[in-house]
Amino acid sequence: MSTSSPKRSSASARLAEMPARKLARITGLLWIATFVTSIPAVLLYDPLLNNTDFILGAGGGDTRIYIGATLEILLIAANIGTAVVPYALFKRYDERLALGFVTARLVECGFIAVGIVSVLAYMTLRQDPAGMSDGTLVATGRSLVAVHDATFLLGPGIVVGIGNGMILGYLMYRSGLLPRQLTMFGLIGGPLLFVSGIAVLFGAFDINSAPRFVCAVPEIIWEASIGIYLTFKGWKASAPILDETRDAGRDADFAVAAS
Repeated sequence: MSTSSPKRSSASARLAEMPARKLARITGLLWIATFVTSIPAVLLYDPLLNNTDFILGAGGGDTRIYIGATLEILLIAANIGTAVVPYALFKRYDERLALGFVTARLVECGFIAVGIVSVLAYMTLRQDPAGMSDGTLVATGRSLVAVHDATFLLGPGIVVGIGNGMILGYLMYRSGLLPRQLTMFGLIGGPLLFVSGIAVLFGAFDINSAPRFVCAVPEIIWEASIGIYLTFKGWKASAPILDETRDAGRDADFAVAAS
């Protein structure tokens, strides 16, 4: 008597049954989506983040701020997808690392969500200052911007170094699912991003400074490479975890990674 039917009806089971090439393509597209949503959001927020008088109604452009917030909501969904979609495959190599990556992504998304809340609160005050004086309104606005900047530092700035860089980089290096030369960007970029984030926290240099950007470059290359490689090439066919001879009954769905 088979007991697998209830499990196969679950979302996690359907992901586990997904062919390796399809799983890789979806994961890669989700990684690309994180760039498509995050970079424009930062640019759209520019007047809110850098114009002190924006909260007083200067400059217009409310729509662009709400578009930026919407993109960040989509970013949260894409971030979670990059960890949850391949989880069934990752855990076959190391469940603790796979779970650690999911956890890191969720923590990062939590910080992003707080940043979105601060932006929306700022816009509420911009549209309805509730009788606050200009000086008080500007001070409150700068406080909300400071909250947003802190969440950007802690989430994408520090937690990403741990999760996307060190945890995922090590997992991909050990499992062989991605080229080892490529994983070096994660293994090097993750610690650099983390350490530079801590340096910013202690005031060694600014988050938008040249040293910070240089430290972030390997991590940027790593994350962009994941999206491009998985979308167009898939997992490395030579990865032991994809070898159907290990367990033909259990791993057949992951056996072949198309080139």
